[in-house]
Amino acid sequence: MSESTITSHTVRAYDTELEILGRKIAEMGGIAEKMLADAMDALTDLDRDLAIRTVENDPRLDLLQRDIEEQAILTIAKRQPLAVDLREIIATIRISGDLERVGDLAKNIAKRAIKLSTEMRIPRALIGLKSMHETASLLLKDVLDAYALRDAERARAVWTRDAELDALEDSVFRDLLTFMMEDPRNISFCTHLLFCSKNIERIGDHSTNIAETVVYLVTGETLPTERPKGRPDLSDFSTTVSA
Repeated sequence: MSESTITSHTVRAYDTELEILGRKIAEMGGIAEKMLADAMDALTDLDRDLAIRTVENDPRLDLLQRDIEEQAILTIAKRQPLAVDLREIIATIRISGDLERVGDLAKNIAKRAIKLSTEMRIPRALIGLKSMHETASLLLKDVLDAYALRDAERARAVWTRDAELDALEDSVFRDLLTFMMEDPRNISFCTHLLFCSKNIERIGDHSTNIAETVVYLVTGETLPTERPKGRPDLSDFSTTVSA
């Protein structure tokens, strides 16, 4: 076998490894999107069975993330990639980590839905959360599309629009406080929803993390560490709710 043939086979095998990594990221993205949608449907409809099925999907994401990490490390060791190829592999490791966390946050919402399935309902309290879910879902979809298309501008748009989700979370926080002040019997229900709103806001953060990774992958540039803010700093509250 000639040297050129061996080189061609090596390059083809390397391309195949990168394609497999990309397909696994796409699979993780699909699972994470469905888990988020199912968790919110379970919360809105107080559907305990759907919430349980959502929780049961989480291990699949965990396994995929481990597979991607192991394969990415093995590829780096074998191929010793540079420049764009190295960024490609590093990006899969970063994005798989963010998608695994999105799955964890969706699972948390589903667990809240299970707890709330026997509690009283306040349909008005869920309106704001539905808006947050719509925005977070769109950000996640757009950033996964940006990764698939290697579209840095689309990724930058997601990074900027995360501020919308911050503003919505602030509005939900005020609404839920109002419900609690109106009737102390609402406190338990609304507290669970506060945790859910924080989970959705953090899903937006992971979408912006992925957006930063896509920009880095495509251009080699890093975005500013300070992201656009859609509301005043609520770091004290955030720390309390996410604990």
